[in-house]
Amino acid sequence: MKIQGKTALVTGASRGIGRAIAIELAQQGIQRLLLIARDQQRLTEVATDLEGLEVEVIPLILDLAQPVEVNIAIAQAWRDYGPIHLLVNCAGVAHQAPFLRSRLPQVQEEVSVNLIGMYTVTRLIARRMVAQKEGVIVNVSSLMGKLAAPTMATYSATKFAILGFSQALRGELAAHNVRVVSLLPSLTDTDMVRHLQWFRGIIPMTPQQVAREFMIGLKKGSPEILVGWQSHLAVLCNRFFPRLMEKILQVTAPLPNARSRSFSRT
Repeated sequence: MKIQGKTALVTGASRGIGRAIAIELAQQGIQRLLLIARDQQRLTEVATDLEGLEVEVIPLILDLAQPVEVNIAIAQAWRDYGPIHLLVNCAGVAHQAPFLRSRLPQVQEEVSVNLIGMYTVTRLIARRMVAQKEGVIVNVSSLMGKLAAPTMATYSATKFAILGFSQALRGELAAHNVRVVSLLPSLTDTDMVRHLQWFRGIIPMTPQQVAREFMIGLKKGSPEILVGWQSHLAVLCNRFFPRLMEKILQVTAPLPNARSRSFSRT
């Protein structure tokens, strides 16, 4: 995809991977950025950081768990700023706890933001992309969308679901010249994970590394962008030696002292 002269909408753009992707898009020549997040101050800071680049930035303070507000805001943005050519669904929430200590409200929040929020935005944008016969939709999953991890059961479930959703949508929208891409970063050093207990032996990536790999994959037209050598190694190991990979996950998981922890990138 050539992004020069295009308009992109990025959710979860106030921090972490979403913020890094927004900056990378601006540096690569995107014409207009619609940035969605709940935190007005942080979103304003991102817009300030982009002032030196030749990009128009439109901050949209939205809670993706409120579909009516999202519907109205996106319809108005499309009317005011023109067609959106690239959608990056990056907003997400992560809660960590052994399953037997998990709490239903936290599960509901993960499903609401990670899945329902993504669905709401995608449905609104995809319909318009189909009408204009052009567009790319990027759904940010995770390595945990390929390998379910102890203490992250419901988060892993939502990330697996994002991959299934993306695969189904890819088949449906291909005839309309709308591409659907899955982005699968491994552990990334962001605000969202610093408050979680990390798996032993995992070397975190930076959001900037993920953003660069995202851009490379986008230009290549890859349907899935698996980020980091650890991700590639883990997926290969799981494919050929699934029992070994399961034991590795059990050994490296922070089970003995795991407590309920959470954060978001919205």
